[in-house]
Amino acid sequence: MMEKSSGLVRRLARQAPALCLLLLIAACAKDYPQTTLQPRGDFARMVDDLFRTTVVWATIVFVLVEGVLLWAIFKFRGRADDPEPRQVHGNTTLEVVWTVIPAFILVAIAVPTVKTIFKTSDYATGPGVVQIEVIGHQWWWEFRYPELGVVTGNEMHIPVGKTVNLRMTTADVLHSFWVPQFAGKRDVFPGRYNPLWFKAEVTGIFSGQCAEFCGVQHARMGFKLISETQEEFDAWVARERIGSPLVNAGTVPADTTTPADSAGRAAKLAADSLEQAGRALFSGAGCIGCHAMVGTPLASATSLKGPNLSHVGSRQTLVAGLMPNTEENLRKWLANPDSVKQGTLMVLPKKLTDAEIATLVAYLRSHR
Repeated sequence: MMEKSSGLVRRLARQAPALCLLLLIAACAKDYPQTTLQPRGDFARMVDDLFRTTVVWATIVFVLVEGVLLWAIFKFRGRADDPEPRQVHGNTTLEVVWTVIPAFILVAIAVPTVKTIFKTSDYATGPGVVQIEVIGHQWWWEFRYPELGVVTGNEMHIPVGKTVNLRMTTADVLHSFWVPQFAGKRDVFPGRYNPLWFKAEVTGIFSGQCAEFCGVQHARMGFKLISETQEEFDAWVARERIGSPLVNAGTVPADTTTPADSAGRAAKLAADSLEQAGRALFSGAGCIGCHAMVGTPLASATSLKGPNLSHVGSRQTLVAGLMPNTEENLRKWLANPDSVKQGTLMVLPKKLTDAEIATLVAYLRSHR
């Protein structure tokens, strides 16, 4: 039995370097979309500073304790000719020392921890704060800008350098809002509002995620946070509020132009016809029963269960951040949603034909 155990230990010892090498290689990726070690906002930076402070103290304690332990093991290891050691029953001085020092370390960690908790636990105040309501759904995120009159889904736009207040709740089950490079996880509950605030320090597109198990597609309940300049943010707000009305194909004037111009206008007419057919299908097939189209000819539709699709053509991704927003991906999603996101609550009233899917794709992608 002992020989088998020693053989196993030797095999593990031989394989350990290869395992360590594999772990090292696994850490060499260039992209860390959900890293918490590269903060890009003031909230995340405070949490990161606290984390690093705790790691420093933990490292000091580990090195000292393990160092003394190893010294004692080798210094006082038993030998065949050792006499029986002197029996002692405690040392008051040592006991006071190893009680006071850990207490001091705990205070050194507790003070910045409590300060950080109080700083990050409530809504931010002051002029220029952007107010956003966040509503978690199975399995997507809704973002409302009540002061700006904008509602969108799965993409949160914020201006860089400005504090953002999030007032968060959920329409169904427990979720957890998390943008690793901007803010820590914050649980959201039905019938209750939780606060969260942060300020972006850089522009860019960052990944967010639901961080609390909420059902079969929890892992695919993501979203994008888009941090942009104030000018870009203002332009986005203006575009979201104005809408993208369809062009009426019948208003295209007829005139004598070159063949190339005529071909271009013919293509435009065909595209407009597809969009008009898609609009009719969007309304007639029951899509507006779950999806709103604020700022469009379907402005009266209200979002009941699904994401607001206003300006969906300009979004970065589809299906709660699952796939890039391309024509092919949109076509695949409309053809069979369950094959893309199993268990999705999006139920088509009927199986769409390829021609119907083409009109819906044209209509949805026209809203930018």
